[in-house]
Amino acid sequence: MFSNILIPTDGSPLATLAVDAAITFAKEVGAKITILIVTEPFHLVSLDAEQLSNTRAQYEALSEVHAAETLRAARTRAEAAGVRCVTDQTSAHEVYLEIIRKAQDIGADLIIMASHGRGGVGALIIGSVAAKVLTHSTIPVLIYRKQHED
Repeated sequence: MFSNILIPTDGSPLATLAVDAAITFAKEVGAKITILIVTEPFHLVSLDAEQLSNTRAQYEALSEVHAAETLRAARTRAEAAGVRCVTDQTSAHEVYLEIIRKAQDIGADLIIMASHGRGGVGALIIGSVAAKVLTHSTIPVLIYRKQHED
């Protein structure tokens, strides 16, 4: 049923768990995956703590390194599981639109992503990217949520 899955991530702990779950799912259904990181461009006015504490050059360099490390680790885990994997990194002001565009461009038949990403001030709008992808995508979206341990 699913043969081409897009997995957007920001490298946060929950997103990493979602990537791992998506790799397991892809292996079970024999799908290939594309793991995507969309970074937001540097903003002079921002709620993102990383952007507030860095210059544009520092932010862009840190974002590039973070994306490369996150994608390399995810690709290694996918390959170890025997799942065909492509990785991609891009930058966009509207992250959710870029995720949807990428899914359409690669002919994805499913998007699997975490319910929310980074914490901190960004957690005030929990799941805003996931909610927008879910709301606006014409491609099915599977939202990964970590179960709470009681």
